[in-house]
Amino acid sequence: MVNSVEDLRNIPKENLPQLASELRDFIINIVATKEGHLGASLGVVELTIALHYVFNTPTDLLVWDVGHQAYGHKILTGRKDVFYTNRKLGGISGFPKRGESDFDTFGTGHSSTAISATLGMAIAAQLTADAERQHIAVVGDASIASGMAFEALNHAGVTNTNILVILNDNAIGIDPSVGSLKEYLTKVTLEDAPDTDNIFEALNFNYSGPVDGHDLDALIPELQRLKQLDGPKLLHIITRKGKGLKQAEEDQVRYHAPGKFDAETGVILPKETEHLPPKFQDVFGETIVELAETNDRIVGITPAMPTGSSLKFMMEQIPERTFDVGIAEQHAVTFAAGLATQGMIVFCNIYSTFLQRAYDQVIHDVCLQDLPVIFCLDRAGIVGEDGATHHGIFDLAYLRCIPNLIVAAPSGLVDLRNLLYTAQKGLEHPIAIRYPRGRGFTTEWQEPFSEIEIGKGVQLKEGNEIAVLTIGNMTHNVSEAIKTLEESGNIGHFDMRFVKPLDEELLHSVFRNYQKIITVEDGVKTAGFGSAISEFASEYGYGNLLKIIGIPDEFPQHGSVAELHHSCGLSVEAIREVIRSMT
Repeated sequence: MVNSVEDLRNIPKENLPQLASELRDFIINIVATKEGHLGASLGVVELTIALHYVFNTPTDLLVWDVGHQAYGHKILTGRKDVFYTNRKLGGISGFPKRGESDFDTFGTGHSSTAISATLGMAIAAQLTADAERQHIAVVGDASIASGMAFEALNHAGVTNTNILVILNDNAIGIDPSVGSLKEYLTKVTLEDAPDTDNIFEALNFNYSGPVDGHDLDALIPELQRLKQLDGPKLLHIITRKGKGLKQAEEDQVRYHAPGKFDAETGVILPKETEHLPPKFQDVFGETIVELAETNDRIVGITPAMPTGSSLKFMMEQIPERTFDVGIAEQHAVTFAAGLATQGMIVFCNIYSTFLQRAYDQVIHDVCLQDLPVIFCLDRAGIVGEDGATHHGIFDLAYLRCIPNLIVAAPSGLVDLRNLLYTAQKGLEHPIAIRYPRGRGFTTEWQEPFSEIEIGKGVQLKEGNEIAVLTIGNMTHNVSEAIKTLEESGNIGHFDMRFVKPLDEELLHSVFRNYQKIITVEDGVKTAGFGSAISEFASEYGYGNLLKIIGIPDEFPQHGSVAELHHSCGLSVEAIREVIRSMT
C-alpha cells in the first residue's frame, strides 16, 4: 500500500494491479468492522488509481459525484492512517469534504452536482489563464440521468473547457438504475458498442468508450490520450459495483452499506432485531400497502430510494401504482402534482434532505395550486454518520412558511400509521409528514386505524409550572427526561403533532396555565417549531418565559445519532438539565 499520490506515481505500471488488490483488501477490512459505504468504492478501485496516476492531482481537479465511491481516493491521498475514523465523531467524513483535504475539491453528498461544479472550475481556469489545468468529474449512470446533470452537460457542450466527464456505468445507484437512459446504456456493452452518434456526441462531447473500468492497461492509456484533447470529453467505463467481494457483487443493494460483516467470508454479521420495534420506514411501507389494497386511487412515488424508504413493499405487491422515477426529486414532486390533479391519492416519499432539491416544485406546482399531495419525509432530523449533507434538519423551517401546506410530525409509529390513514381519506390541502431514521419505541403498532384531527395536539402529562411542547420523536426524549426529575410533578408535557396549523386552542390553555414554556425539536432553531410558538406568543401578547431547544445555527457533522443529539442539546440528559435549570 502507498500513503500518498507521490508514492503511487512512483510505482511501475505493471505493479498497479497489485496495488488495486491491496487497496480493495484495505477497504474491505476497515468497513467490515467500522461500517460505512462499501460496494461503490470497491467498484472504482482501478479508476481511482488510474486517475491519480495519470493526472496531477490536486493541481488537476477531480470531483466525485455523490461521494459514496471516494474511499479509495481518500486512502490514496494521505488519509490511510486515519481511515479507521471514517464517519465517526471527530473523524474524517464519509464523503468528499473541502475542509478535509486539498484533494477533495468539492463537497458532495447529494447526487448529480459534479459536472456543474467541475464546469465552473474549468471556466475559472480559462478566466485566470490556467487553461492547461485538467478538470475531471466522475459520475454514475444513476446520477447522470438527473436533470441537473443534463443541465450541466448542455452547458458544457457549448464551451471549449478542459473538462472530462467519466461515466461510471454499473447499472445501479443504491437501488438499480431506472429510466430510458438506463435502457440506452444497457445496450452499450464492452462487446457491442454502437457505431452511430450517441446522446453525448449530440451534446458536443467527444465520446469514447466503453472501456473496462477494471482494466488498468486499458484505462491508463485512454486517460492519457484524453488528457491531450481540447474541449469537453466523456469517457464511458463499465464497472461492477462491489468488485472483489463476491457477496457485494451479487447483492449490490444490500452491500451498498452493509453494516458490519466478516472480511474473510463477506457474510454480514447478524444484528439482534427480535422483539425490537420496527423502523419508521417499514411502518410506512407496510401501512401504505395495507391502505392501497383497499383504496385503488393510492399511488406511491420515490426518487431512487425504494429500499431506503421501504416503498419497495408496495413496488413488489402493487407495481402498477408504484413509481421509482430515478434521482429526480423535482420531477417526482411535479409528477405527483399531475397525478393529484386527476384525483389520485399520491404518497410522494422523499428523504427530508433531498426534498430541499425540489423546493420550487413544492411551492409552485403543489402548494400554489393547493393539490393534496402527501409528502412522506423519511430521515427527518439528525441521521447520524452520513453527516452534514444528509441531516434532515431544515424541513420544519422551510416548509412551515409555505401557504396551504399542512406540516405534521408523528411522535411514534402508531401516530405515523394513523396520519397516513387520515391523509388518504382525503384532505383539502397538501401535507408533509416527517419522521426519523431508525426504529420507533413500541412493538404494538398494528392497531386498528384511527383518524387524527388535523392541527390538534395532545396533552401527555399535567403540570403547573413548566410546559414542555414537543414535536415528532423528541416527544420520547422529553418523556424520558421528565421521568427522572424530582420536580416532575410541576412539569406538563404536550405533543403538538402539527407545526402547521398549530393547535391554538391548546396553546392558549398552555400559555394561561404555565409560567414557563420549553419547546423541543430535532430541527434547526431558526424559523422552526420553536419559532412558530414564539410567533404565536407575540401575536397574542403572552409574556411567558420561553426557551427553545433545537439544533443551533450550524451544520452538525457526522457521528452517531446519540452523540449528535447530545452535542446539539437534544439528548435525554441535555433536555433534563435545561428543564432542571428552569425549575
